[in-house]
Amino acid sequence: MSFLAAVGRFGIFLAAFLRSSWRHPPPPGRVAEEAYRIGVKSLPVLLIIAVFVGTNLALQGYKAFAPIGGQRLVGMFVSMAGIREMAPVIAASMIAAKAGTEMASQIAVMRIREQIDAMEAMAVDPLWYLILPRLLGIVLVLPALTIIAIFVTLVSAYAVTVWQLGLNGAVFIEFARQGIQGVDFLYCMLKGLAFGVIIALGACFFGFHAGAGPEGVGRATNGAVVTVSVVVVFLNYLMSEVFYG
Repeated sequence: MSFLAAVGRFGIFLAAFLRSSWRHPPPPGRVAEEAYRIGVKSLPVLLIIAVFVGTNLALQGYKAFAPIGGQRLVGMFVSMAGIREMAPVIAASMIAAKAGTEMASQIAVMRIREQIDAMEAMAVDPLWYLILPRLLGIVLVLPALTIIAIFVTLVSAYAVTVWQLGLNGAVFIEFARQGIQGVDFLYCMLKGLAFGVIIALGACFFGFHAGAGPEGVGRATNGAVVTVSVVVVFLNYLMSEVFYG
């Protein structure tokens, strides 16, 4: 019953947000500010994670194919696993852990300090003012961050494969090209777009429904990260089934 009640509250929240967003144009200044804060400030962490994901994929792929003499397939393994699945999930998980928690905590603090009630008293729609810029900002930057994660993953895997494992670089590139198609990049961007919507709406929903006191802020932030991460992984499976199943 509590799960159904939460789903109902989210449905009401989503309907109210869509109604308020339809009535007002997005504030371009705040959208650019949120895009910069979410995208540029998250880029260093994403680069570090993508580098080590690429190196690990290369090492594990080499270890898996070496017993059957298929070391040349490392490039195909890295490209298929990294581009189709790992890069979108890595980018979304990192944004959920960094920007999602920040969204939820900021709005939760505003809720317990009654700042949201003050906005309503001043005839400012808090759903439009607080959520729409964050949603548009993350939607703008997450597909781009996903493409960057793909590039860094492939480059780091190539470096390990050639310089550490001693395989031929041209063979790595050739099999990597065989493992992916141009449409795979479009699918990754669509995944990033969908994940961005889930992260923004989920984090803001928990922030708006935060309980009283610091404990309420903590529970809202924790609930946002856990719920969004689970939904992102589940949605990734569904989208992969539609695209590749």
